[in-house]
Amino acid sequence: QAQLAESGGGLVQAGGSLRLSCAASGRTFSMFAMAWFRQAPGKEREFVAGISRSGDYTYADSVKGRFTISRDNAKNTVDLQMNSLKPEDTAVYYCAARRTAISYSVYLGDNDYNYWGQGTQVTVSS
Repeated sequence: QAQLAESGGGLVQAGGSLRLSCAASGRTFSMFAMAWFRQAPGKEREFVAGISRSGDYTYADSVKGRFTISRDNAKNTVDLQMNSLKPEDTAVYYCAARRTAISYSVYLGDNDYNYWGQGTQVTVSS
């Protein structure tokens, strides 16, 4: 089991940066693949970035070169550094976790994940 709690959201001007953090409970964090999703008003939840147990990562095309996902297994955290933010990045951002035996897999679908945080709002003004 895993409980996830996001932090770091807020209001920022276009071109600015934010760093989101997700803290996971439990002693088996290293057994989970992690990801960040987002949902804008009136839109479906979409994949933003994912990281495998071993640190392999994948990004949505819309955030490549601007966002960086990282994990710290000693601290049970996964972070999302967001740079060069755009108004279209405005959304509620969710952290997700999936326990897996496969160390190198990154999962892209929201149905792939069993555990979700409550979300944190990111608003980018133009």
